[in-house]
Amino acid sequence: MGTDADLDASRPRRASDFPYRSELLANLSALILLWESPRFQGEILAKSGEAIDQPAHATLRHLLAWGPMRPSALADALGTGASYVSKIVRRLEANGWVERTTDPSDGRATLIALTTDGDVAAHSVYALGDRMIAEVLDGWPEEDVQTYTDLTARFVKDAIASGERMLERGLRPLDT
Repeated sequence: MGTDADLDASRPRRASDFPYRSELLANLSALILLWESPRFQGEILAKSGEAIDQPAHATLRHLLAWGPMRPSALADALGTGASYVSKIVRRLEANGWVERTTDPSDGRATLIALTTDGDVAAHSVYALGDRMIAEVLDGWPEEDVQTYTDLTARFVKDAIASGERMLERGLRPLDT
């Protein structure tokens, strides 16, 4: 079991913890590492009184966003291995939230899909996210929220396009 210092050290605390030259990247890193932390998510879920653990939370979130997935794709999305995904899926099946179906594009393959009850549970996962962001933005003027939302949408669109280009060329300099 970890000490209080271990728990504190595992949490990103501020952008200055990340030695990027870009203040934007440092801030994004602090945010992403905090909100994607299984420990942070697990603690929030436990204190929220939710009857769902962090791995189930993440699995439902991915299945609702992307639809039925092969176990290998789900493992990749969760950043874990096939055996761990099997354990998560068995728990979700026991709750009646997911089912295994045959992949119509390959009858030999299996897809993990939300059931009707799983769809309801997955929507409650997103409702938790909505509550989280509402708390963060509490007290912000609506105009600031809209400006930030618009800039974030633009940033994400450009980041996705840039990511596609980086996948093609690596991080070599852009041709000018």
